[in-house]
Amino acid sequence: MEALPPWTPAGGSAPRAPLVEGSRCRMSSHPELHVPVMLAEIVALLAPALEPPLADPTGQSDCVLLDCTLGLGGHAHALLTACPQAQLIGLDRDPQALELAADRLAEFADRIILVEAVFNELPQVLARLGRPKVQGILLDLGVSSLQIDNSDRGFAYAHDAPLDMRMGRQELTAAEVLNTYSKDDLARILRTYGEERFADRIARRIVAEREREPFSTSGRLVRLLYDVVPAASRKTGGHPAKRTFQALRIEVNGELGALESALPQAIAALALHGRIAVLAYHSLEDRLVKQILGLAARDRAPRDMPVVPAELRPQLRLLTHGATRPSAAEVARNPRAASARLRAAERIAEMAVAG
Repeated sequence: MEALPPWTPAGGSAPRAPLVEGSRCRMSSHPELHVPVMLAEIVALLAPALEPPLADPTGQSDCVLLDCTLGLGGHAHALLTACPQAQLIGLDRDPQALELAADRLAEFADRIILVEAVFNELPQVLARLGRPKVQGILLDLGVSSLQIDNSDRGFAYAHDAPLDMRMGRQELTAAEVLNTYSKDDLARILRTYGEERFADRIARRIVAEREREPFSTSGRLVRLLYDVVPAASRKTGGHPAKRTFQALRIEVNGELGALESALPQAIAALALHGRIAVLAYHSLEDRLVKQILGLAARDRAPRDMPVVPAELRPQLRLLTHGATRPSAAEVARNPRAASARLRAAERIAEMAVAG
């Protein structure tokens, strides 16, 4: 696969130089940094789309995997190993993750292109590469182990750290959200993105406390949440900071908006018989994935229409019945997999245009 020249996203400023063909960094200090979630299931679902068809004995057919959330490259490594003809386009907004993934995938250097980009920039990336269609697409949503385990980034409520929570290079931080958003806006994001029952109570307390001193570290916010969230709710709701931290992270990184635009883009980029797999980790993500894949798997014709025109027929066939969950054995080995929900689909028809 050809190396990608420096690429500037739509509306971007300085070009982002992608990491290509063997960019190196050390991973020795992170020997257990990342355990890919539902790895066997992902390989089983995507590998059939990444193998040359039997009708092509030369093996020259395109077999391109677009990993929209490359992270540390665990899923990509397994798929490149299982599918020797496959090539990888790997996206991630986190430059540190890209450097570590480049090292992990160095043995496949002539088969990979890694690009610093948010997954809803995939149309621009594919257009720049001259690859309008790909055979496999993977999205592993949510926060990565690298980000959780780096206490300086403020994703984990178990450590006192700066209230950052940025996955990439954007300007907005969690501290800015807490210190500048109105009470109503804070309550809205806590309720919508964190599904927090006590959103109004927490928002009022945050506004009162920031008048005394702006928020800068996670420890102070966690103490506030312990004080505000009733102890009785912890028996069923878990740690009192869990939902607030989730809401702040989603707001800072625009996660749901990016997912809502990226999923239709990904479906459009799938070649005929190509496959898409999506791992979600909370109900808000999974609900979006279910709705968008489900809509593309149904015809859109009125019930009384005797013949369904091509442009209204299903584009996808669902490969999972509902959401597939990790096994008990996997959760025992990797507790972070516990909330994972996997959905997948295959393109069964090209997009048709009416008229």
